Amino acid sequence: MKKYIDSGKKDTRSGFGAGLTELGKTHPNVVALCADLTGSLKMDDFKANHPERFFQVGIAEANMMGIAAGLTIGGKIPFTGTFANFSTGRVYDQIRQSIAYSHKNVKICASHAGLTLGEDGATHQILEDIGLMKMLPGMTVINTCDYNQTKAATIAIADHHGPVYLRFGRPKVANFTPENQSFEIGKAVQLQEGNDVTIIATGHLVWEALKAAETLNEQGVSADVINIHTIKPLDSQAILKSVKKTGCVVTAEEHNYLGGLGESVARVLAQNNPTPQEIVATQDTFGESGTPEQLMEKYGLNAAAITKAALKVMTRK
Repeated sequence: MKKYIDSGKKDTRSGFGAGLTELGKTHPNVVALCADLTGSLKMDDFKANHPERFFQVGIAEANMMGIAAGLTIGGKIPFTGTFANFSTGRVYDQIRQSIAYSHKNVKICASHAGLTLGEDGATHQILEDIGLMKMLPGMTVINTCDYNQTKAATIAIADHHGPVYLRFGRPKVANFTPENQSFEIGKAVQLQEGNDVTIIATGHLVWEALKAAETLNEQGVSADVINIHTIKPLDSQAILKSVKKTGCVVTAEEHNYLGGLGESVARVLAQNNPTPQEIVATQDTFGESGTPEQLMEKYGLNAAAITKAALKVMTRK
């Protein structure tokens, strides 16, 4: 069984900031817009190094999306930055009408997603954003798992033409993927090889899936672990290849089970190879205030929940 090492906990939003800093040097057409959260989005370096390419819009997220759409007409590649709640729910009309409908080359970069926003509570903990964004025609949806992958994804989406939703988080989490990795949009990453159960995870739940696989291995269960960083377009081939071997699957995500990764995987299975599936996700609920650890425990988004789901789904083969 392959072992993954946490090289030191880092927040994924800092990975976004590092990627944006690199793009500032290599992509002169990249511009950045922020809605009064420059520090929280780690956009300070880009602002300091390229003040003429940075636009502080203030607490006016809808205007920010409109400005970003307009900048693409002149050949710019705008990266917008604010919290996930404000990047989607607050501005959905502007994204749909001004960006998605005309396939504008805007990169919507959303931090503080999911429950791990923590103490700010339910009003800021969006758990519906993946569903909102994946339903928009032509929108690419990416949910990265650690600092290194977030940095790589940020750099990669600059060369992808079309609207992108890049989702990442606030807390410091395990940093375990390769430092200078190649990020391929729409391509799943095989983390563990196994024969008994498939575990498909995204975002912060990928590390939890690896921990669950270790626990299962101690019980004699061999888990196939797949990191789905791109929820749309989904790597259906990787999913079907795995479940053909294992015969059952668990999906894990920091999102509502309605509209998230689990439903996307279920569609692929229903259309191609009906397979027993368990979904580890929030259960049609809002969040609440608490530490990230407390919330992930209460809402069943951790290695223990994934392990339990894996043992359950194996009985349904």
